[in-house]
Amino acid sequence: MRILGVSAFYHDSAAALVEDGRIVAAAQEERFTRRKHDPRFPTKAIEYCLSEAGCGVDGVDHVVFYEKPFLKFERLLESYFATVPTGFNSFRMAIPLWIKDKLFQKRLLREELGKIAGTKSWEGSLLFTEHHQSHAASAFFPSPFESAAVLTMDGVGEWCTTSLGQGRGNSLEITKELHFPHSLGLLYSAFTYYTGFKVNSGEYKVMGLAPYGEPKYTQKIFDHLIDVKADGTFQLNQKYFNYVSGLTMTSKAFDRLFDGPPRKPEQELTQREMDLAASVQKVTEEIVIKLARSIRKETGERNLCLAGGVALNCVANGKLLRENIFDDIWIQPAAGDAGGALGAAIAAWHQFLGQDRATPIAGKDTMKGSYLGPVFEQDEIEARLTAMGAKFETVSDADMIAKTADALADGKAIGWMQGRMEFGPRALGGRSILGDPRSPTMQKTLNLKVKFRESFRPFAPSVKRENVSQWFDHDRDSPYMLIVGDVAEETRREMTEEEQQLFGIDKLNVARSSIPAITHVDYSARIQTVHQDTNPKYWELLSAFEERTGCPVLINTSFNVRGEPIVCTPEDAFRCFMGTGLDVLTIGNCVLYKDQQDPKLAEDYTDMFELD
Repeated sequence: MRILGVSAFYHDSAAALVEDGRIVAAAQEERFTRRKHDPRFPTKAIEYCLSEAGCGVDGVDHVVFYEKPFLKFERLLESYFATVPTGFNSFRMAIPLWIKDKLFQKRLLREELGKIAGTKSWEGSLLFTEHHQSHAASAFFPSPFESAAVLTMDGVGEWCTTSLGQGRGNSLEITKELHFPHSLGLLYSAFTYYTGFKVNSGEYKVMGLAPYGEPKYTQKIFDHLIDVKADGTFQLNQKYFNYVSGLTMTSKAFDRLFDGPPRKPEQELTQREMDLAASVQKVTEEIVIKLARSIRKETGERNLCLAGGVALNCVANGKLLRENIFDDIWIQPAAGDAGGALGAAIAAWHQFLGQDRATPIAGKDTMKGSYLGPVFEQDEIEARLTAMGAKFETVSDADMIAKTADALADGKAIGWMQGRMEFGPRALGGRSILGDPRSPTMQKTLNLKVKFRESFRPFAPSVKRENVSQWFDHDRDSPYMLIVGDVAEETRREMTEEEQQLFGIDKLNVARSSIPAITHVDYSARIQTVHQDTNPKYWELLSAFEERTGCPVLINTSFNVRGEPIVCTPEDAFRCFMGTGLDVLTIGNCVLYKDQQDPKLAEDYTDMFELD
């Protein structure tokens, strides 16, 4: 039996296909359309999933949408009526769109699916799950736990913003919810907006900026913005926010509270923004930990599963893990709305159809390393590169690994495209840009000359699972780059007295360890453990780099530039290679060197994509 899950019409549209309970394929629409966070109906992602299953739309037994539009419309209307007349402008903009498309989503979905089927409308089984049910299902059912507590947190679904539940076997029950407008995700997004970043895109920038600041506004947030109870539940003081009825996230009262208007996008960052980021990050961590303690006490479960956009806050995840509230934690790698497509499909299989769940294997989830996207065979890679005018050599697997490791050890920046594309926001060694973490200049080089992004942004390390505890204060699996830990004490460099006095961005250029390019200013790193069974080529590359340097760690950042979706095809990879400061590109068994390419094929990537 085949079930197709779909998320769409807000941000990060995606599709996922489950066959007899087994995850076959999943991908975000943005990867195919090259439009970051593409919210449109995921036609191309669906076509990809169907091709992996070897069927058309008519070969699918159920299509499941990841939320219930009428409940969301109910929330929209009630919110506007509760704030009359202040919300009129927002109401006037939103209602025509809802009446035209979103309110009649069932019809729209059938029409869009019909286009894929080559008909005017698809008449198969169409189901709907609630938004947080989709998140919870994506968190629990693929996890390695037979039973677990489940916590989902995001901006808002229909009404729910936070859910606490319990999974056991093929059952999943949500036992407690917090409702709009009280939302941890929206609190974080309010600070994202206020510090000058784009909502639903720049939250990870706030997280990355936080270590440069001091959490001096934390108490002010607790005193004025949010009332947090002992069990982690909370209420937001709507006096300071504008997202219920207005067109911005924060109000004039928010401006007065924090002594000024929001920072304008791309304006120079000041210590104020860094301190604000540090403060909201600390508040988020405290609330997440309180919620976790509460759910542990209520359920008695020893394991915890997380999903929803807030679960992408890997700093909070790391703090939560080190609290030892639960024996183990598993986080859905596509924790945001894209993962709702997968959760909807799995929820239908277990909860709607009542199908049993396979007994989990200890330590093994069913996400296949999250390598669920397209893969390209060697002959197809060569044909596509040739059509692009690329100059390449085709070598054996062993030579490809050796040449890439040599280039990395020589300080080169590498574009790496191997195997299936990742599902979720993180590059995990399928579509990655790689570099030498020992280099004191590599962080700045990659940020400014390759990624074209803000200099303060940290990079994550990939490390062989068996070596992680030697290099980091961490000895657990972290395959999805969703947990932050500190670099090991023995790798750290003692700071001079002068260096310790530095503040803000001035901290950036101080090497803090023997792997400075992945060591953030607070000695932290967003760790990815690489496992031989899920990504053997990437594991072999780390081994080859270790043979040459003694270091089994690499910088791993997503293969894209700022504002661009992660590359999907060989063409995407070659264009990015030719438009950036990358030195070497490996795709399958093809190795490309920048200095051997036709200069006429160079791309101007600096302004090609809208800034995120």
